[in-house]
Amino acid sequence: MPTKDSPQSDTAQFDAAWFARAGKDLDATGQDILRRAAVWVQPALSGLVASTGEPLDAHCAAVACTLAELGTDAETRASALLAVLPTDASAPGAAQTERLRKEFGQDVLTLVQGTRALLRLGKLAGQATETTTGGTDQKEMQRKMLLAMAADLRIVVMRLASRLQSLRWYAGSKISCPPDFARETMQLYTPLANRLGIWQLKWEMEDLAFRFLHPDTYKAIARQLEEKRVEREAFIRSTVDTLQTALADAGISAEVTGRPKHIYSIWNKMRIKDIDFSELYDLRALRVIVKDERACYAVLALAHSLWTPLPEEFDDYISRPKPNGYRSLHTVVTDEQGRTFELQVRTDEMHQFAEYGMAAHWRYKEAGARGGQVAAASGYDQKIAWMRQLLAWERDGTSGASGKAEPAPAGIPESGPAVGPRDTASERIYVMTPQARVIELPAGATPVDFAYYLHTDLGHRCRGARVDGQMVPLLTRLTTGQTVEIIAAKSGGPSRDWLNPQLGYLASPRSRAKVRAWFNAIELQQRISQGQALVEKELQRLGKTAVNLEWLAQQLNFAKAEDLYVAVAKEEFSLRQIDYVLAGAKPKATEPEQVGAEIEGRVYASGVSNVGRTGKSGVLVVGVDALLTQLARCCRPAPPDVISGFVTRGRGVSIHRSDCPSYAALARRHPERLIPVDWGDTGEALYPVDISIHAQQSPTLLRDLSEIFAKQRLNVVSINTHSRRSLAHLVVTIEVKSGDQIARALAALNELAGVSASRH
Repeated sequence: MPTKDSPQSDTAQFDAAWFARAGKDLDATGQDILRRAAVWVQPALSGLVASTGEPLDAHCAAVACTLAELGTDAETRASALLAVLPTDASAPGAAQTERLRKEFGQDVLTLVQGTRALLRLGKLAGQATETTTGGTDQKEMQRKMLLAMAADLRIVVMRLASRLQSLRWYAGSKISCPPDFARETMQLYTPLANRLGIWQLKWEMEDLAFRFLHPDTYKAIARQLEEKRVEREAFIRSTVDTLQTALADAGISAEVTGRPKHIYSIWNKMRIKDIDFSELYDLRALRVIVKDERACYAVLALAHSLWTPLPEEFDDYISRPKPNGYRSLHTVVTDEQGRTFELQVRTDEMHQFAEYGMAAHWRYKEAGARGGQVAAASGYDQKIAWMRQLLAWERDGTSGASGKAEPAPAGIPESGPAVGPRDTASERIYVMTPQARVIELPAGATPVDFAYYLHTDLGHRCRGARVDGQMVPLLTRLTTGQTVEIIAAKSGGPSRDWLNPQLGYLASPRSRAKVRAWFNAIELQQRISQGQALVEKELQRLGKTAVNLEWLAQQLNFAKAEDLYVAVAKEEFSLRQIDYVLAGAKPKATEPEQVGAEIEGRVYASGVSNVGRTGKSGVLVVGVDALLTQLARCCRPAPPDVISGFVTRGRGVSIHRSDCPSYAALARRHPERLIPVDWGDTGEALYPVDISIHAQQSPTLLRDLSEIFAKQRLNVVSINTHSRRSLAHLVVTIEVKSGDQIARALAALNELAGVSASRH
């Protein structure tokens, strides 16, 4: 917060010289807005200093000049002056807001309010430590939150210009810059400027922050540079002029740009590539953009005729693109004085891809020595690309004289200075814990979603929440920048109401899955208790209470006793089989293997004509009457699937689809247990069938699928879902009478956009 300083500040004068710089390229209307803003803030800011110690009037004046160099509009420059204006005690809150709106309009008021919110957010983020926020990943979250908080591109630009001015002030005043301030600049603001393509701010912030963090290394590199920056820039201008003249003589239309490499970039490249200063060939670099690939090679040949190339430093990424699709020609040449510089040649299409596509500069620069790409959500990438395009469009001079936006170029939404296209399916929000840790959640998330993100147990015990210090209902929709604190009970579980989509307690599929898992676990425990009681009651009836239940479960072909209990509770297993196993455990002649052999003997002794129908499955077992059958859950056969039978240990005949991998494995191990089966008169019997569905994540996905099943008059027994990133995999169990119903359901599902369905 600004504080009153005893001496009057004379560092910044809102005089004619300042106004000439800050009002550059503005029309009369724009200059009037800027002049009125300066008159408004000058008396209020006099004598106030920022938290850095810099006089506020000097800071604002310098920021406005930096924004003028970037070609921003009048409203942006005026807002940079007004945003740090302290609250007037005589007209607090709403009154001051109304005064600003009447004097400068809604556009300026929106920018001022957004900048102040961003400043508050930055202060909270700055209070966080690496241990409480999780380091690098949290810095990435903070960058995303800064962008999401900025309802206007110009707010981000103002914030970056303000941070640059603070660094300049530390450098000019010889006051020691706090390491945390410089470190935050490197971790938060320079990557943001890099991603937005605001190179002028990026390289200067990097150099200044690097100078404060590593003064000895900075000075050492500076000493090794044989030329001063001004001389290097003069060399670049001279080289650009030489190349442009040669291109014009050769009849090649091209755009040539260049700039010297700054000190931080030099050090970073030496560190990443583990090379010495003498091995750097791209301290100076030129970029040539032409119309087509043929012109690229023509420019290369011309450059090699003007200067001496270094063959080992030539890379043809046009004929051999990088794995990420990046295409360009890179070469290093030497002039007559032995000065080396790099030349990049590419078409405009290649340049657009490199700047805004998957090979964008920030992706591989920030990936470091690993050479990988920085992971980011697709919606966030689109916002970055759009903002960079808009900024480049404004700098190219396509704005009006007053700086007001004109109709956007093709591919850019005509929505004025708004951040970018809204994609509700991928939009995210960013909220903070009381320790300033940033949490990324889907749009529409509630405090319950927030609690489940932090920890599953915290979500189960969530009973209330404070947002920005105020108690709110658990149904409250969170917004970016809020601080959320969860109030939890010592024990307990979630409410079933949370799973009701009409009530809106949960917006995240991840949270809903955790709530469902909790209730499934409770239901499973209840089934285990119920089944155990039934098994023990049956054993008491048989007088076999001393039987080891784990052994009994294994004899009945279950992995453990709990699986037996669940099957009994769900009525998928008959308790009469316990009596059969216990009665047959003593005589060897009734072991399951011999039971299978006896059945097999009866089958082939009686011939194929002797067929008996067994159970409710509608399956006919050749040669055997009244034999227990069950449909295998591994492949879930249904008419008219080709089926085969397998005699199990004490559970009758298991019916599989003939192409079932599990059946094939059983057949290889125990061929003597195979038994011919076929479908009989199935009548009105229903058969559970699993449908595998792969689809893009969408808030309406389950609704669309449910409508398909409802139209097909199919009963859905269960749904299991698994999501990863933007893809969802669902296994839906439905009940059918025949294969025709399966075919119709699959055809209808595959007609949905982005959905692929098949038999599981």
